[in-house]
Amino acid sequence: MAALTGLEPVAAVAKPPARPRVWRGVVFLLAAAYFLIPLGASFWYTVYTPVEGVSLSAYGELLTAEGFIRSLLLSLGLAVATIVLVLLLSLPAMLAVRLFAPRLRPVMEVLCTLPLVVPPITFVAGIGTSLRVGTDVLAPTPFWGTIIAVQDPGFPVVLVLAYVVLVLPFVYRSLDAGLRTMDVRTLVEAARNLGASWPYVVFRVVVPNLRSALASASFLTLALVLGEYTVASLLGYEPFAVWIVTVSGSAGQLSVAVSILSLLLIWLLLLAVSTVFGREKKK
Repeated sequence: MAALTGLEPVAAVAKPPARPRVWRGVVFLLAAAYFLIPLGASFWYTVYTPVEGVSLSAYGELLTAEGFIRSLLLSLGLAVATIVLVLLLSLPAMLAVRLFAPRLRPVMEVLCTLPLVVPPITFVAGIGTSLRVGTDVLAPTPFWGTIIAVQDPGFPVVLVLAYVVLVLPFVYRSLDAGLRTMDVRTLVEAARNLGASWPYVVFRVVVPNLRSALASASFLTLALVLGEYTVASLLGYEPFAVWIVTVSGSAGQLSVAVSILSLLLIWLLLLAVSTVFGREKKK
């Protein structure tokens, strides 16, 4: 048959044997143990006492615990305000630098990542000193009411401003990674040539292509605000993280139960977002 068709038989190429993937399972098990063992020990601490045995009473006390709802709502409100403000500040600035002044990208990167090298204790000490001096200096002026208003315990705007600085490096990295995956200049020029306004270009052309980056930046901000303690505590406010530490002195099981639930809540939100955006990419 080979002679009739003029084709020579092709020797079958032997496939190399599949390499064992045991090391992947070992790494996965070690990572799972690293995360799940402390979490399991914490959960066991919240449900077991030598006197009562196994009981879920610590989780039942959450909704009736004094300050739980108030501190949680305060932290969520601070997180939403921080997300909105940091995105409104960083995204237009990054687009402007990328489109009109690309030589300033190294300068902007240094400025946005600078908070990583400033210790939080130094940062909050500077904020406290500025607030005290500013209150005295601005007392004779109409701006005195403004600096008092930003320190309102009901919703401390000063914490939002501080959190914007703290999350700026993470937001910048997330948005920069998203912008690198798209040709921003071509998209913007095409939209502008078709008569689109700048707000339309930003919200209908650029933002839809940055959904994953915006989601990552938002949830990094949410995780940082919910877990931040140093700045809020030293400035005298009581959001969620400070309330957990305060309660731990009198109700250890309750504080650990709250910590576990907050951690699981953040994990579930991240899992939901990754699942939704993963389906969008497949489409």
